[in-house]
Amino acid sequence: MILQDIVERQAIAKGWSCDEKFYVTVKDGTKYLLRITPPDKSGQRELLFGMLKKVERLGIPTCRLVEHGVCDSGVYALYTWIDGHDADEVIPQLTPIQQYSTGLKAGEILKRIHLIPAPKQTEDWHLRFNRKTDIKIFKYKQCGIRFEGDGKVLEYLQCSRDVFKNRPQTFQHGDYHIGNMMISDVGLIIIDFDRFDFGDPWEEFNRIVWCAQSAPVFAAGMVDGYFDLKPPEEFWKCLAFYIGSNTLSSVYWAIDFGRDELDVMLRQAQDVLSWYDGFNAIIPSWYADAQKIRRVIL
Repeated sequence: MILQDIVERQAIAKGWSCDEKFYVTVKDGTKYLLRITPPDKSGQRELLFGMLKKVERLGIPTCRLVEHGVCDSGVYALYTWIDGHDADEVIPQLTPIQQYSTGLKAGEILKRIHLIPAPKQTEDWHLRFNRKTDIKIFKYKQCGIRFEGDGKVLEYLQCSRDVFKNRPQTFQHGDYHIGNMMISDVGLIIIDFDRFDFGDPWEEFNRIVWCAQSAPVFAAGMVDGYFDLKPPEEFWKCLAFYIGSNTLSSVYWAIDFGRDELDVMLRQAQDVLSWYDGFNAIIPSWYADAQKIRRVIL
């Protein structure tokens, strides 16, 4: 067991995961990422480890799972260590053309991730997500916090319940955005699959709001990379629904994390309303604004 050979351990505080994370060194000098999931949160970890093997076989650039098992603190996993920098710090400093090119790569990688099918017994997506949407709307209305313009979001959700009908389902990273990517000497690296799920692959873009706020040209490149430069109208309708739904749930989710985090989500809600012109448009402005960059690079 490699775990027994650890000689140095340094805690990593960044991120929202329930896992404890450490930068560790073993006797032979090799560096690893150690993640320990508490026992009460570890029910899906065996399934995750199996899915990560499928991700690895697709050649997705990510930390490779080296060893996993049970330890005193829960379920542990050792991953190869990536020497690199957080993408949310690097990408905004790149030129617009570099940002767009990196976004193209992120979209291409996501498309490969979605080659992994969902289990055959997975519940119909239309039924499942409509139920989730009902819960999100209810919790938002009950939480006591409202943002200006929320009626536009609620109206779009109520009038667009069938936009994702008959959508296929695949494996999902679960939290695919610039904050879960790194830039290394070999290029873009995707990290943190611990919120994986199965569902409509287009729902995966609901976190693109973080990309659009940090580096909008990168976000536009990500869409273009996924769709070979031709995102269909049906995608934009679905994305508006998924982002609108997420905007509501992010408000009540943030309450438990304090006023600062709540303010982040309320500001993001205003950004979303601006991008979608109060949900009178289905294509966000940050995508349209990238047209000049596309003409230069393509």
